[in-house]
Amino acid sequence: MANRIVLNEISYHGAGAVKEIATEVRTRGFKKAFLCSDPDLIKFGVTSKVTKILEENDMPYEIYSEIKANPTIDNVQNGVAAYRASGSDYIIAVGGGSSIDTAKAIGIIIKNPEFSDVRSLEGVAPTEKRSVPILAVPTTAGTAAEVTINYVITDEEKNRKMVCVDVHDIPVVAFIDPDMMNTMPKSLTAATGMDALTHAIEGFTTKAAWEMTDMFHLKAIEIIANSLRKAVVNDPEGRAGMALGQYIAGMGFSNVGLGIVHSMAHPLGALYDTPHGVANAIILPTVMEYNAPETGDKFKHIAAAMGVAGTESMTVEEYRKAAVDAVRQLSEDVGIPADLKEIVKPEDLDFLAESAYADACRPGNPRETSVEEIKALYQSLL
Repeated sequence: MANRIVLNEISYHGAGAVKEIATEVRTRGFKKAFLCSDPDLIKFGVTSKVTKILEENDMPYEIYSEIKANPTIDNVQNGVAAYRASGSDYIIAVGGGSSIDTAKAIGIIIKNPEFSDVRSLEGVAPTEKRSVPILAVPTTAGTAAEVTINYVITDEEKNRKMVCVDVHDIPVVAFIDPDMMNTMPKSLTAATGMDALTHAIEGFTTKAAWEMTDMFHLKAIEIIANSLRKAVVNDPEGRAGMALGQYIAGMGFSNVGLGIVHSMAHPLGALYDTPHGVANAIILPTVMEYNAPETGDKFKHIAAAMGVAGTESMTVEEYRKAAVDAVRQLSEDVGIPADLKEIVKPEDLDFLAESAYADACRPGNPRETSVEEIKALYQSLL
């Protein structure tokens, strides 16, 4: 069986990377941008860092900001209608996963209108045409949506998140500029950073992992472990490290999948609007312990990448515990809650477990699981 890697055509990295938007628009002959960004980014002047570049270069654009933190089917369908009315020929997505995921769904439906119900895009949809060209500008260091073939849309009627996987949706160009991320508050920096770490660890241990993605994931773990604490206090070196580390994690997990940390986090976002990174961070150490028997010696490499010394002389039990402890300590250091007591209602456990088991990320988990075992994992965090 052949392994596949899908990445952006081009990506720009480092302070000032967004200035290259003008270069790419001019080179590709684009006429008008449909700019997807959320209301808070517009309110606090983050989006204007991009619109200013467009204006200085006489490049027309239209803004679409009807985007929730957990974007919905309505957000996508209204965006499709707005795009069609705008006369645009490409999309610029400015934001975290919510803006970029919305842009992906809009871009796919414009070129594949038979999926306009949005629900039919869940899983691996048989689209035939590439999305409208998307230029992605992440403003958080976590989701790596700018380099993945995944996006997540909330079905509000069913209180669930739909994971969509499509090689046709990946942005053609990504601009990973830490200067676009330095207005993130401490809590968001922590949550998105732990999301990135979860991507790297789940991607490293998933069933489909292979040598190239292992290389990406281990380097991402190392960079994130060295950078997140500094990024939370807005240290420029930490911001730059997290911008790179989360992107490298995305290069890997987008191509091999994730596991039940994400499966369990998605229903929390759909039902309680829990920030995705917070849900992942709380769940990650517990699922690591659960998965450990099926991970071979991978936890030894995770522990070493997290900065644990002496892993080569540790027993299997010691290095597995060291890896989990290092993740738990990082989460605590950046202010993530330790459990789900303030989030989950016990009467929702059956629904949450069933939703997590049905989630598209679950099959990639290294350990086979069941609804009952997932429910027990949730219960252990209450």
